[in-house]
Amino acid sequence: MSKHVRHNRITVPQIRDRKGGEKIVCLTAYTAPIASILDPHCDILLVGDTLGMVVHGMDSTVGVTLDMMVLHGQAVMRVSTHALVVVDLPFGAYERSPAQAFKSASKIMRKTGCQAVKIEASEGASDSVAFMVGRGIPVIGHIGLRPQAVHLDGGFKAKGRNQAEREKVIKEAREMEAAGAFAIVVEGLAPDLADEITNIVAVPTIGIGASPACDGQVLVIDDMLGLFDWTPKFVRRYADLRSTIDKVAAQFASDVRSGRFPDSTEVYRLQSAQKA
Repeated sequence: MSKHVRHNRITVPQIRDRKGGEKIVCLTAYTAPIASILDPHCDILLVGDTLGMVVHGMDSTVGVTLDMMVLHGQAVMRVSTHALVVVDLPFGAYERSPAQAFKSASKIMRKTGCQAVKIEASEGASDSVAFMVGRGIPVIGHIGLRPQAVHLDGGFKAKGRNQAEREKVIKEAREMEAAGAFAIVVEGLAPDLADEITNIVAVPTIGIGASPACDGQVLVIDDMLGLFDWTPKFVRRYADLRSTIDKVAAQFASDVRSGRFPDSTEVYRLQSAQKA
């Protein structure tokens, strides 16, 4: 009998079937300690390429590598047993061709054990989605504000503010659905456009800076926990951990410098030699 324990992890078909039903809860996770805390509460844990910014201090996600995604994906998979784990395909890992996208995605899935990958909409992206899905790789599409296109767009800018942009985003959504994506992340769109897309496509939409009417919502965990001085408009801060950590570190520094840490209860002592 196998020693591996089977867990009731949420599956791709279960997420797809949530269209118009119970809202999908998704948060990003990059490390084992955070993933273990989030796992019971989430339907999807997204190992997003935002890790480049929130974990590694990069200015954008463009510098994130495939190996970085694998490393963090492995950490999340080691401790999660409930949520569907999805790993981003980073910039430069899929744009050349469907074959390149499949090679990158298969490497991520083999090395991490994750259940799906996510890909941002771009020229030819839907062809890559169809190629991957046809070969057994579940894919979530990402439309609207595309962080990997930050240099092309001149910053992180909301999309769909004019008719041409609206038509382009709707086209991306239709193409992702037709290519076989089982869900679509909708980022940085006005609520009416996000609502329209949610009504058009037959797969779940997962909003971030979009609309409460989307089939689910996702936030970057570090933003939600208040680990940064600034967060986007669409983020609700559920905690202010930056201030908490600052206070704790200051107290520790004070205790060390004054000699209050460690005290007698926080050091090891040799046991007395037993009498003969």
